[in-house]
Amino acid sequence: MNRILYLVCYDISDPKRLRKALKLVKGFAISGQKSFYECLLTFSERIFLETSLSQLIDESTDRIHFFQLDSRQEPRFFGKASRQSTTPFLII
Repeated sequence: MNRILYLVCYDISDPKRLRKALKLVKGFAISGQKSFYECLLTFSERIFLETSLSQLIDESTDRIHFFQLDSRQEPRFFGKASRQSTTPFLII
């Protein structure tokens, strides 16, 4: 099962939809804050998350972005930031 790291970002105007999106994305997140989350996803998990979020939003006011992060790039950390551990990895 190949997992790929994505940065999932959203800007949702309605508080009720925002809470639902937050709960959905946090279920797959390995780290993040506010409306930017790193998610380590399989192909089927990405499709599920994209589909679920697209059904949740109002396309005239809300935005969602999925950015595939290049695993070959070494991240740079500042302040208290550090690499998140992904082992062992478990989604319940």
